[in-house]
Amino acid sequence: MFKTLLETINDTVDLRRFRESELEQIAQELRAFIIDIVAAKEGHLGASLGVVELTIALHYVFNTPDDQLVWDVGHQAYGHKILTGRRDVFHTNRDLGGISGFPKRSESEYDTFGTGHSSTSISAALGMAMASALKKEDRKHIAVVGDASIASGMAFEALNHAGVSGADLLVILNDNAIGIDPSVGALKYYLTTTKSGKETGNDNIFESLNFDYSGPIDGHDLPLLLSELKRQKNLKVPRLLHIRTVKGKGLKQAEIDQVRYHAPGKFDKITGEIPASDSSKLPPKFQDVFGHTIVELAQENEKIVGITPAMPTGSSMKIMMEAIPDRAFDVGIAEQHAVTLAAGMATQGLVPFCNVYSTFLQRAYDQIIHDVALQKLPVIFCLDRAGLVGQDGATHHGVFDLAYLNCVPDLIVAAPMDAVEMRNMMFTASQGLELPIAIRYPRGRGKIVNWKQPFKQIEIGSSRLLKSGKNIAIISIGPIGTMIQELLEHENLNCTHLDIRFLKPIDQKALDRIFKNHDHVISIEDGTIIGGLGSVVCDLAFAKAYQGIIHKLGIPDSFIEHGPTADLHRMVSIDRETVLNLIEKLKA
Repeated sequence: MFKTLLETINDTVDLRRFRESELEQIAQELRAFIIDIVAAKEGHLGASLGVVELTIALHYVFNTPDDQLVWDVGHQAYGHKILTGRRDVFHTNRDLGGISGFPKRSESEYDTFGTGHSSTSISAALGMAMASALKKEDRKHIAVVGDASIASGMAFEALNHAGVSGADLLVILNDNAIGIDPSVGALKYYLTTTKSGKETGNDNIFESLNFDYSGPIDGHDLPLLLSELKRQKNLKVPRLLHIRTVKGKGLKQAEIDQVRYHAPGKFDKITGEIPASDSSKLPPKFQDVFGHTIVELAQENEKIVGITPAMPTGSSMKIMMEAIPDRAFDVGIAEQHAVTLAAGMATQGLVPFCNVYSTFLQRAYDQIIHDVALQKLPVIFCLDRAGLVGQDGATHHGVFDLAYLNCVPDLIVAAPMDAVEMRNMMFTASQGLELPIAIRYPRGRGKIVNWKQPFKQIEIGSSRLLKSGKNIAIISIGPIGTMIQELLEHENLNCTHLDIRFLKPIDQKALDRIFKNHDHVISIEDGTIIGGLGSVVCDLAFAKAYQGIIHKLGIPDSFIEHGPTADLHRMVSIDRETVLNLIEKLKA
């Protein structure tokens, strides 16, 4: 039976057996293979299509995995995985029990460093290069970083160090003028106007950092890439190769609409078209509730501003950027800057809504404490993608926020159960608070279709008693409470349900009544079981000498892998069946 060239490649040794003239065909086959699988299985498409030639050239020229290659973020690493022994399991990409959508050290020796968050590759590769020098090993170290990621502070910290390190480090700047959304900022302008790297009228920025700079060159010209990488392989100083690529290369629609085809969902592998769907009758995504609500609030309050670090589409801040462009800001991949920028605005009487994915706010923890909470600046943090996010896996789950925010003094921590509650929390925060507030909400859609209801002020620290029952009380926080309420109603269970709403300040009076009238208390959250709602409930119960039993449900003390969200909920025992079984056991 006829085999494609790609089907004969099980590792990079196989790849290097081919003649250079055959690599163009391998590139065509690799691109088609990625399109074929992602069209049916979903995943990150555009970034991987854009680096097909670069991926082949790197593994062909360098002696990977002995030579160490680090992919920044990892959205673009599908081709890398396929060429390094994972072609036959690539169809399991992002599935429960399948391969990860990002480079992962435990998965392959070719994945030299786990990624998922941006701007880490130069630091990691530099660390490897310095270790090799100390161990007197003759290895090459390559970091592939995008133009959006290299603008982040961490990347510049690494460049600053690498430039005086003397390390054998090759940084490849994959310049396609886009991350998930189009790149922003002065560095983007600099890279766009650079023709040869030395024709800007100023000193080259990378040469000023003591890097040997080459480029820019066409990142889709395989012969040129091979020639230049061979030259780079013989150098031993810190160096940067600037290549220009097209995100989505090889699929017309992905080249035209690069934002949508970053992760397009299912699409027709022949035409590239995404099937039309009518979502007008569905409940909105929480991110869109944010986007439309902030516009509604900002139209009535000229002091409201919006800030997002490089996620205008994913967070739906784009809705405000289009409606009120002079008061909505994409600051690039710069979470630390975003938080302190918001703090600075708050000192001047503005009402900043800083929208950051929960997992990315981890990168600005010091700024939350030092620049916001310590000064009691009323920044409004809207934390998208809180809880288990599904197939992006451990690097993207927003499960730590309740715990890491709960211990910060003078910070309000809230989690609305539904879209109406979310609107009201945003409205309440916009009316003026004495302290900063974090409002966390998940990826995906809620349950309420008629969500655009008149705003209502919410008392900070108040809870909602949704159902009164006997003996067993369930305390929930966030949208997981909707599942609890539906379960109690569907099964006609005589249990109390308290939507706590605020982790901090927590409604102690409501909890006192729960402790007084129930023998069993179940706390449930889609955050870490250590430090979150369950921990607070246990501390208060201990302080009140509660004689009943507390059952904590939440994310265990381990990193949760990738897979469909419903499957992950079952894995960590915060699903409907687990709760029902526990209630029935306690009633027996």
